[in-house]
Amino acid sequence: MKNSYIGELIAEFLGTMILILFGVGVVAQVVTNPDGAMGDHDSIAWAWGIGVILGVYVAGRVSGAHINPAVTIALAAFKGFPWRKVAPYCLAQTLGAFVAAIIVRFVYADLIARIDPNHTIASQGIYSTLPGNGVEGANVTIATAFFDQIVGTAILVFVVFALITAANNPPLANMTPVVIGLLVVGIGMAWGANAGYAINPARDFGPRFASWITGYETAMFDQNGNLYFWLPIVAPIIGGLIGGAAFKYLVERYLPAEAPEVTLEPTPSEATPTAESAEPKHQQQS
Repeated sequence: MKNSYIGELIAEFLGTMILILFGVGVVAQVVTNPDGAMGDHDSIAWAWGIGVILGVYVAGRVSGAHINPAVTIALAAFKGFPWRKVAPYCLAQTLGAFVAAIIVRFVYADLIARIDPNHTIASQGIYSTLPGNGVEGANVTIATAFFDQIVGTAILVFVVFALITAANNPPLANMTPVVIGLLVVGIGMAWGANAGYAINPARDFGPRFASWITGYETAMFDQNGNLYFWLPIVAPIIGGLIGGAAFKYLVERYLPAEAPEVTLEPTPSEATPTAESAEPKHQQQS
């Protein structure tokens, strides 16, 4: 059963879980220590990047480590990833994010109760993104947050495609996950003000749902009472498709043709061939 389809889904689940354990965990640490003694925005950005690096290393060999539905959909649209795998991959990613958030929710339960015993918008940002990061009076509109998520995810997918395309001279010696992690750190530091840089539907909805079923009655709304859960799902998918299309039609078509395509999708063992061994392989990352 090595490199089986079930194994790919387990890898996506675990890779995303690792990402969220670090990402949501660091936000919980910062929010529950408002004096700044346990971190700030920079530590949040770095921990999310580290979570990406480690999640990709966990899942990369088996599933390609998308750990992001926006990446999965963009890979299907522009890199030949099978469409029949898209929904199961996205579900596995979302479940991994959900389980990780549940773990954070209970590990940090005492500290959260100390600063926000009623589980309000004051600590909701631990789990899910909000316009203006949930700050009252931030005056970030839904339209601005929507466009922000399109731009941030377009940058993510555009650069990820650049990093995984062999003809574009990507990083070598298995350093691609590290560079992708640094990419996420950069996005967090440059594009975190308007909507918290979800740039990943699973990253946002899995923890949002976990918080909703564990006492956060307003989890699906923003601080202004607007239904918000849909925005970090829809906008990143649109942004991922834009970023993927931009790379394919503005860069990839002009690359030299002689370099082979990078292959990081699971490669069935020669000793245990499977039906999927006949499918074209393409590298995928988150």
